[in-house]
Amino acid sequence: MILVLDIGNTNIVLGVYEDTRLVASCRMATDRQKTTDEYAMVIRDLFSYHGLDFADVSGVAISCVVPPVISTFEDLARRYFHCEPVVVEPGVRTGMVIRYENPKEVGADRIVNAVAAYEKYGGPVIVVDFGTATTFCAISASGEYLGGAIAPGIGISSEALFARAAKLPRVELVKPRSVIGRSTVASMQAGIIYGTVGLVDEIVRRMKREMGGNPRVVATGGFAPLIAEDSSEIDVLDPDLTLEGLRILFERNARAQESGD
Repeated sequence: MILVLDIGNTNIVLGVYEDTRLVASCRMATDRQKTTDEYAMVIRDLFSYHGLDFADVSGVAISCVVPPVISTFEDLARRYFHCEPVVVEPGVRTGMVIRYENPKEVGADRIVNAVAAYEKYGGPVIVVDFGTATTFCAISASGEYLGGAIAPGIGISSEALFARAAKLPRVELVKPRSVIGRSTVASMQAGIIYGTVGLVDEIVRRMKREMGGNPRVVATGGFAPLIAEDSSEIDVLDPDLTLEGLRILFERNARAQESGD
């Protein structure tokens, strides 16, 4: 089995694959202060719940956008799973040409999403990832990473509104009954949710015009279900896209090591 870990600024998404089948997954909060052993205990509880054992894992793949945490999980892979992890970073085999001015600037999660989207849906394709930031990635018909856009995520936008406006409360991020809110909470929810829908659809429309053709639009990330059903541009909701990309990249790099390439 393969353990894959997508480490974001807010959450860590973990998945366990048996060949190409996702047999277990969960989310946990990203905590820069947690030690290797503390994270290992959380993962052990998940394994126990699903009837899995650490000994079942033969490989680990990691995508991380929080540099202080990378070494913690590399250490976890070596100590608890007795393997050298595949870490998505410059030099890792992706099979994708990166058309960025500085390819090293592209977040690991964006590369992983792009690889998975092209493998599953072909190209051209646009990936919208609703995480701490809302990211947009454009992949060409030939599988080249063209670039994209980065916007504030729904969660941090909501928190900024609460923090900077004295009379506005912290609100639950759920879709209101109407865009015309009849209370402060409903009005804030309408502005945050439908404002994000508008932002997503307009950026995607502009990206489509620049790319040409008819790119498929795939949404993933924790807030994706909240936005996807009201978006006129999102075609596919794929909550496990990043985990799937990590599995694909693990297999590509494992094959390269076996062949000595």
